[in-house]
Amino acid sequence: MIELNLAFVVQLINFGILVFVLNIFLYKPIRKVLADRRAIIESAREKTVSVDEQVQAKMAQYEARLREAKAEAGARRADALKQAQVEEAVVLEKARKEASESLASIRALVAKEATAARELLRTQAEALSGDICEKILGRSL
Repeated sequence: MIELNLAFVVQLINFGILVFVLNIFLYKPIRKVLADRRAIIESAREKTVSVDEQVQAKMAQYEARLREAKAEAGARRADALKQAQVEEAVVLEKARKEASESLASIRALVAKEATAARELLRTQAEALSGDICEKILGRSL
């Protein structure tokens, strides 16, 4: 069995002193370093969360501006398309009008030349018929 004597009490006191000294010189500094490290890690986590929130906010703002720019570009494209269609209609109408006027002047010119050709043919036919009649009758008319 274990005897409880003075050596046991001395060992118990030595153990208490050792625990006290280790607590002062080893455990407290280690706990302080661990607490400081934990504080630094928590600070870094909080900073990471705040930076992440800022990045998310800026991304949302960027996406909103991008959507606005796309909408504005679409509106400008639609306006340009409408304007181009209006200009196309004006150019086509002008071309049709010029073609119609040109066709009308060509028709008038052809009609005038046809009339002149008929008159020429009529006079030539009369002269030719007079010549033929003179040759057939043998005398001048």
